Amino acid sequence: MTGIRIQDIDIYHPSNKVGNDFFIKHFDEKGIDIRGLLTTLGRDTRYSIKNEEENSLTMAFEAASNVLDNNDLIGADIDLIAYASQTPEYIFPTNSLMIHRLINGASHTICIDSNANCAGMTASVEQVSRQMQANPRIKRALVIGSDYVAPHADKNDPVYYANFGDAAAAVLLVRDDNAVGFIDSIYQTDTCVYGNSMFPAEGLANLGRKGVAAGEFNVKFIPFDDSICVDAASESIRTLLSDNNIAPESIKAACFSQLSLPNIVGVCEKVGIDSDVAVYIGDEFGYTSTSSPFLALHKAITTGKIERGDKVLFWTVGAGWQNVAFVIEY
Repeated sequence: MTGIRIQDIDIYHPSNKVGNDFFIKHFDEKGIDIRGLLTTLGRDTRYSIKNEEENSLTMAFEAASNVLDNNDLIGADIDLIAYASQTPEYIFPTNSLMIHRLINGASHTICIDSNANCAGMTASVEQVSRQMQANPRIKRALVIGSDYVAPHADKNDPVYYANFGDAAAAVLLVRDDNAVGFIDSIYQTDTCVYGNSMFPAEGLANLGRKGVAAGEFNVKFIPFDDSICVDAASESIRTLLSDNNIAPESIKAACFSQLSLPNIVGVCEKVGIDSDVAVYIGDEFGYTSTSSPFLALHKAITTGKIERGDKVLFWTVGAGWQNVAFVIEY
C-alpha cells in the first residue's frame, strides 16, 4: 500500500504572550482563586491575539504559507486542502475554500472543512490519509488546524478564559511509495457529557431568530471531570498498538491533547509509554484545542526528539466526547 507521510509541519501564533499573572489578577478581583487550576493543567504562558485583523482564518493562512515556503511549493501544487476548526471564521463558504483563494490553489484542488471540536485536526489528518490511500490523484494534501476561542469565552469562566491560547498548525501530507507513513487509527465515542460544552450557547437557529446579544454567541460550559476519557483512551490505544504489532516502547514521541498535563501522564502510564516520550507544550502555548497535538509534533521535530522512521503516536479528545488516536511513521 502507498505510504502517506508527513513531509513537513509549521505553525503560527500571535506575538503577544500572556502569563498566568494576568488571569490570576482578573479572577482574584472576582473572588475566584485559579492558581490551583493553572498549576494542575500545567499552564504558564499562552499567545493571544491582540488586534482585530487576526482570527482563526488568518492564523491558518500564515501556517499554511510557512509550509509552502519551506518546501518551495505554490498553492497550485496542493491537491487537497482540509481545514479543521471549532471556531471557524465563517460557516460558509468553507474556510478551506478561502485558504485556496489566498494561496492561489488549482482548479482541481479538493477543499473540505472539518469540525470534530478539539479532535478536529487529528481526525482530519487521519481521514485525509485514508482518502489519499484510496485516491491516487491526491499527491499532496495540506491539513490545517486553527482555533481562536477567546472572543467566545465567558470571562467569568476560568477554564475557557484562562486556559486557551491562540495558534495554528499546518501539515503537508504526501504520497510516497517508499515510505510507511500513516499506519492505523482508532476512535472511541461516549456521549455522556455531550451537553457540557456547547457553542453557540443558544444554537444557530435561536441566533437567527433573536439576533446576537451579548453572551449569546459564547460557549456554554458545565464543568466536569476531564479525566473521564483517560481509561477509554488508554484501552483504545492499547488495541491500536496491539493490532499493528507495535510495542509501546517503540513509540518515540507521544503527541497528545494538551488540555491537561495529568491526562497526558495518565494515558502514558496506562498504555505503558514512558512519560519522557510525551511532548508537552501546554506550559508555553496554553491549550490551543484542535492544533495542540501538532504543536507538540512541531516541537518534537525542531528539538530533534524524533527522526525520520520513528513511530509517533497521536491522541486527542473532542467535546462530548470522542477519543481519536493514530500512529504514523515519521
